[in-house]
Amino acid sequence: MTKTNKTHEASFRDPSGYMFYDGDTLRRVINPIYFPQYNSLKESGFFKTLIKNKLLVPHEETSVSEDKIIITPEKIPFITNPYEWGFEQFKQAALLTLKIQKFALSKGFILKDASAYNVTFHKGKPVFIDTLSFDFYEDGTPWRAYKQFITHFFGPLVLAKYHGADVFNMLQAYIDGIPVHLISSMLPAKTKLSSVLYPNIHLLAKMENKHSEDYKAETKIAKLSKKSQENIISSLYNYISKLSLKESSEWGNYYTKTNYNEGAFKTKKDLIRDWVKSLEAERLIDIGGNDGTFARTVQDIVKDIIVTDIDRNAVDYNFKQLLENKEENMLPFVCDVLQPAPGIGFNNTERSSLIQRLKEYAPDITMALALIHHITLSGNVPFIKSAEFFSKFSKNLIIEFPTREDSWVESLLVRKREFINHFDFYNQLEFEKGYSNYFELVKKEEVAGTKRVMYLFKNKKYVS
Repeated sequence: MTKTNKTHEASFRDPSGYMFYDGDTLRRVINPIYFPQYNSLKESGFFKTLIKNKLLVPHEETSVSEDKIIITPEKIPFITNPYEWGFEQFKQAALLTLKIQKFALSKGFILKDASAYNVTFHKGKPVFIDTLSFDFYEDGTPWRAYKQFITHFFGPLVLAKYHGADVFNMLQAYIDGIPVHLISSMLPAKTKLSSVLYPNIHLLAKMENKHSEDYKAETKIAKLSKKSQENIISSLYNYISKLSLKESSEWGNYYTKTNYNEGAFKTKKDLIRDWVKSLEAERLIDIGGNDGTFARTVQDIVKDIIVTDIDRNAVDYNFKQLLENKEENMLPFVCDVLQPAPGIGFNNTERSSLIQRLKEYAPDITMALALIHHITLSGNVPFIKSAEFFSKFSKNLIIEFPTREDSWVESLLVRKREFINHFDFYNQLEFEKGYSNYFELVKKEEVAGTKRVMYLFKNKKYVS
């Protein structure tokens, strides 16, 4: 999708510069007001060090003139938003932000922005993507992005500890961070005894309530030494490093209780690999891909892979595998197919919807394995509607259809109780009929030893 000279919808807030599309290439304009900072950051080797350590997205200087400097960041295939991260991803993004602020302080700079939207995941790790978020440090002044860090990172992580990682969904409603008073009110009373949580959340909320205007509260800490700031950063870093969840889920150990036997499991993997290889795909998305087991079957032959799942535990497990194995071509994130992330922010365009981002990502192959029965029977979504969803961004679709005799399908049908007869349409004939509205059937093969059928469809928009 070409977006010639179109300003990026998320870049209008910063007076230092903005991003725009030059054809399909995303570039960043730096305004004269930011020239002193940019030149100092560049000449001091600050940018070079962060990029070398894979903390900041690399960029090249494209052009320099009196009225603007243009830089071109390394292309990131797919941008995820904070509410789409698993707990471990969110935690690593927070730690990255603190690492950068600590390094900036040591070099005479600060992070002027600590938004979670300044971080995304690329090549298996979190990376900071807002090159203009740095400013000069003024001796004795507090970290102006401190409160933003609390509302975007620290607060949500602490809430997740007590309420589960689904609290990250709140960031869809609170694009500028979850209000401190709300974070404070949702935490147990015992957290007020914490030497970290009390000053960084409860006391901060108290100050907000006492002073109607933020700047009045900030005058209480108008002076803060560099050493004190470093202590606060270290305290937050140490606390976040030790945070963990004790959640279990239906899908976290999905493949240990599947109704596939070992032979069928291998057959399915081999079939997927053969089909993917024949299509010579460079980009693939596995929707409902759990911990990435089947996506890893083709990891060596596909350049870029996305794996989504509704279950944050599965996404977390996948992410931990990426870190452990140093896998750079796979990106896991959280997605509820029945409620894909919408466009949010000003004009509902500041952060693109999931479907829009998937259209731009343009995967060569979409995989939907062991998913259609959940969409259809749990979500009450007709086949033609799920076909429409996949057709919006899929060139080729590998989809698995569990028949009515499959034990999981039987279980879902039983739960329909007196409405079970309303789902007589759940059969292969109706499935193929519904998907024929948007896709052309290329291949169909039963998985031996199971009650499941694998389909390879091609989007009719790409059929010559």
